[in-house]
Amino acid sequence: MPNILLVEDDTTFSQILEGFLKKHGHEVDAVYNVKNGIRALEKKEYDLLLLDYRLTDGNGLEVLNATKERGMHIPAIIMTSFNDVRTAVQAMRSGAFDYITKPVNADELLLVLNEALNRKADNAPATQQNVLSGFIEGNSEVSKKLYEYIKLVAPTDMSVIILGESGTGKEYVARSIHSLSKRADKPFIAVDCGALSKELAASELFGHIKGAFTGALQNKKGLFEAANGGTLFLDEVGNLSYEVQVKLLRALQERVIQPIGSTQQIKVDVRIITATNEDLPSSNGNFREDLYHRLNEFKMEVPPLREREEDLETFTQHFIKLANQELGKHVKRISSGAMTVFRQYDWPGNLRELKNVIRRMVLLTETETAGMESLPDEMTFSVNQMPKTQSTDLKALNEVNEKELIKEILRQVKNNKSKAARLLNIDRKTLYKKMEKYQIEG
Repeated sequence: MPNILLVEDDTTFSQILEGFLKKHGHEVDAVYNVKNGIRALEKKEYDLLLLDYRLTDGNGLEVLNATKERGMHIPAIIMTSFNDVRTAVQAMRSGAFDYITKPVNADELLLVLNEALNRKADNAPATQQNVLSGFIEGNSEVSKKLYEYIKLVAPTDMSVIILGESGTGKEYVARSIHSLSKRADKPFIAVDCGALSKELAASELFGHIKGAFTGALQNKKGLFEAANGGTLFLDEVGNLSYEVQVKLLRALQERVIQPIGSTQQIKVDVRIITATNEDLPSSNGNFREDLYHRLNEFKMEVPPLREREEDLETFTQHFIKLANQELGKHVKRISSGAMTVFRQYDWPGNLRELKNVIRRMVLLTETETAGMESLPDEMTFSVNQMPKTQSTDLKALNEVNEKELIKEILRQVKNNKSKAARLLNIDRKTLYKKMEKYQIEG
C-alpha cells in the first residue's frame, strides 16, 4: 500500500483529499505547512509527495528540495491554482514529476498519481525513463535540421551538448543518438543531475566502497561503470557541483574512475551526452570552462514547441493515439476551437506539456471529439490574457509574451532578482539584460 505525504494548508480540502486517497487504497499522512512536511520526511519513508504550491510558511518546492538534500528519490506532484501554472512548470524543471490545477479533478488526480507511482517502481534512483516515449519526428524545417544533426553525429564518438528548454525532448534526442550509434547494443544510462544532492552526486556517478562515508553500508557501482561500453546522458549538467565537475573532467580525459574511498582505478569506455537549458559558459562562473570545452565537441539545439507550429497537428494526433491506448478511449480529433487555442498558447512546458494536456483532454472526453470544455482552465486563461496586438511579426509577439512573464514573476517575488532568475530558469546576468532590453524597472 503506497505511502503518500500530503502537504496542504486548506484543512477542509486536505481532509477531503485524505479521505479520497484512502478510499482508493493509499496510506496518507497529512500536514499543513513546510516545516511539518520536512519533519515528516525524517520520520518515515514515502512513495509520493502531494504538495500544495502556496503554503503559509513557504511553498511546496521547499519540501521537494529537502528530499534532494537527503538523497531521497520521491516523485512529487504540485497542486496549484491556474494563475500559477508558469510557476508550476518551473517546479517541474526543479524536479517535480507533474502538476495539477485546482479545483482538482478526481480522475485526473488518480491518473497522475498512478503514473508517478508506476514511474517510481520502474526507475532506478536518480535515473529517468524517456518521458516522451513514442515521440515522432516533425515535418517543419527546424525539425528536419535537428534530425539531420542526429544522424550526422550518431555514428561518431563525439561528446554532444543538447540545448533546449524543459520539456522539448532532449532525452529523446540523446536516446536517438545512442540508438543510431555503434554503441546501440550497450547500456544507455540517463541521470538527472538536478535530482542529485551535492553530497551524493559523486557516489551516484563514480560509486563508493563500504565505509567510505556515513551511510555507505555496502559497495556501490557508479553510473559510469554501469554505462561502460555505452552512453551516459547527463541531463541538466550545469547543476553539478564544482568538485564533481573536477572528477568528471578527469574521468573524461583519462577514461578512468575512482570510487569514493577506494584507491583502485577502474577503466571505463563511455560516450557522454549532456543536456542543459542554460548557457553553461555564462552560468555565473560556476561551470568549469575546460570541462565545457571537453563536453562541447558537437552542439545541437532542440527548438521549443512555439517555434514548431507546423508540427503541432502531427504531435497532437500522435499523443491522442498514445492517450487512447493508455486510457482505453476512442477520441479521434481535437475540435477546431481547441486547436485554435493550441496555436495561440505559447506552451511553456513544450512537448511534455502538450502530451499531458492531450492525455487529460482524452480522459475527460466521452465522444470522438475533444472540445473546448476539456481544455485546462490555465490554457484558456493564458490565451485570453495575451496582449491584443495587430502585429504579424512572430518575433515581436514572442517578445511581448516574454516581457509580460518577466514582469509578472518580478511582481510575485517582490523584485527579488535572484528568486526571479531561478523561477525563470535563467541566470541573473541574463535577467538584467532582458530587463534592460524591455525597459522593465526594478
